[in-house]
Amino acid sequence: MPSQAMPTAAMLVIGDEILSGRTRDANMHHLAKALTDHGIRLEEVRVVADVHERIVAAIKALSSIYDHLFTSGGIGPTHDDITADAVAEAMGARLDIRDDARAILQAHYDRSGQELNAARLRMARVPDGATLIDNPVSAAPGFTLGNVHVMAGVPSIFEAMLAGVLPSLTGGPPMLSQSLRVQRGEGDIAAVLGDLAMANPEVSIGSYPFQRDGAHGSNVVVRSQDGAAVDRVMAELVRLFPEAG
Repeated sequence: MPSQAMPTAAMLVIGDEILSGRTRDANMHHLAKALTDHGIRLEEVRVVADVHERIVAAIKALSSIYDHLFTSGGIGPTHDDITADAVAEAMGARLDIRDDARAILQAHYDRSGQELNAARLRMARVPDGATLIDNPVSAAPGFTLGNVHVMAGVPSIFEAMLAGVLPSLTGGPPMLSQSLRVQRGEGDIAAVLGDLAMANPEVSIGSYPFQRDGAHGSNVVVRSQDGAAVDRVMAELVRLFPEAG
């Protein structure tokens, strides 16, 4: 069975705190796994500072290349939360406080006994034509505009938003994978893997070196949407490297 084309995606991580090392990004790993399971291939990840022009440029570039662009960060209540502004400009949409987003925030802050002040109201600014992304953790919504899905940077909120978005996206068959631990270095197996890859273009074969107790080895990973092809290549690897485990 030939592999079917998978929709593609990119991720744009926004925030000075990521680039400065103050915060470690956890969202990329979660997104990659979730998209793979859904049949969407994550092909590029960029990290950009809180600079309006650079965010706009990155959104324009990535949204034009890939089927989906997921952003994380920069949609909070402070002055440096400028993602909504940048997405609106990049996509040619007007940005203003939206009644439905404002109502969500008003209800949330009423329940908590807090004021929906001017800073918090910034989180109700949504581009025209966008669809809100539910935020069951802290209420402030994300949004989808075109093929750009704008979500919070806090991992628990990002994950909750993504769970709400994924069911609405069409994915291809999921990518399947198997691995084999070979007790040989990459230099010893490179030619064999190259020949195997050329003979099986429907699969992706990668090797990842490791060292344990002074011995060198390689983890060989076989990936494809075609489960039978993965099984076939794995059987050939076991034949070629009988010592593998």
